[in-house]
Amino acid sequence: MDLQDRSYEIVVVGGGAAGTSAALSSARARRSVLVVDAGEPRNAPAEGVHNYLGREGTPPGELVAAGRAEAERYGAEFSTGEVVAAERAPGGGFRLTLAGGAAVVAARLVVATGLVDELPPVPGLAQRWGREVLHCPYCHGWEVRDRHIAVLGTGPMALHQALLWRQWSPRVTLLRHALDELGAEDRANLDARGITVVPGPVEGVRVEEDRFTGVEVGGRLLPCDALVVAPLFTARLGALAELGLRTEPVRRGDVLVGTRLPVDATGATAVPGVWAAGNVTDLTGNVIGAAAAGANVAAQVNSDLVEADLRRARADPFVVREREVADLVAGERRHGL
Repeated sequence: MDLQDRSYEIVVVGGGAAGTSAALSSARARRSVLVVDAGEPRNAPAEGVHNYLGREGTPPGELVAAGRAEAERYGAEFSTGEVVAAERAPGGGFRLTLAGGAAVVAARLVVATGLVDELPPVPGLAQRWGREVLHCPYCHGWEVRDRHIAVLGTGPMALHQALLWRQWSPRVTLLRHALDELGAEDRANLDARGITVVPGPVEGVRVEEDRFTGVEVGGRLLPCDALVVAPLFTARLGALAELGLRTEPVRRGDVLVGTRLPVDATGATAVPGVWAAGNVTDLTGNVIGAAAAGANVAAQVNSDLVEADLRRARADPFVVREREVADLVAGERRHGL
């Protein structure tokens, strides 16, 4: 697809659940929409998407591919690539330069770039991420129910994690790792739920013939079936930060859990003409929530464009009518009519 200097009413950056959902809703609203997707989904290592009503257990790639096909049916366009530069366009809207040199102009932008999971620096841990190394019990708890679950202690949230994962298994071990000595109250809570505490730093993850067998503590193997960690969730903006978008820290009490792109109740960012949806704004949102957020943002963006269309129509009805005819012809071509 030759994108050089093509203009769209809406460009969505990010083709996961949020971005593809926004594209589907926008295309059904008869807007010209392009999705630019780097093809690096956060949930790629996972075997299936969970708690998605009607699609429980669907592989992530299969779910997004189905959504993309639906959006394309209504005329949405998709391009695999990365935005490497972003600026305000001279005539209004935004000009995005993609890797490879092509540039497109968007009247409105939807940021659905997701987040990056920054994992604790334990050897071998990253290679098992999304398989036996987990963080969300609502995403993966059922799959490891009643098995031996170890929780890596990298901060105060580890105590909460251990007590939470106890809902899915009676065999939970808290690895103190980087934690200070536990207080009497914390010990009492863990003891009440039968959670074992193991001192000493975790030196690595043990894998034998591509089979996760446990973690190494004090030079010895501690067998377990799953390792729970607490990543730092970092909003992914890349070159879009050049538009003035800024992230903010997210804390639980005094604990920094990550950064997010702040938005208002409609999904609008602080930069006029830019909306956002999905994990880039909601660090703990699941896939079905991201899809819902994408659809909601699409409605808000369409309403904003309707108001802009009205202002132009009142200023110069003839010019607007010419554009409507051109859009109708373009739509017919996209649908093969």
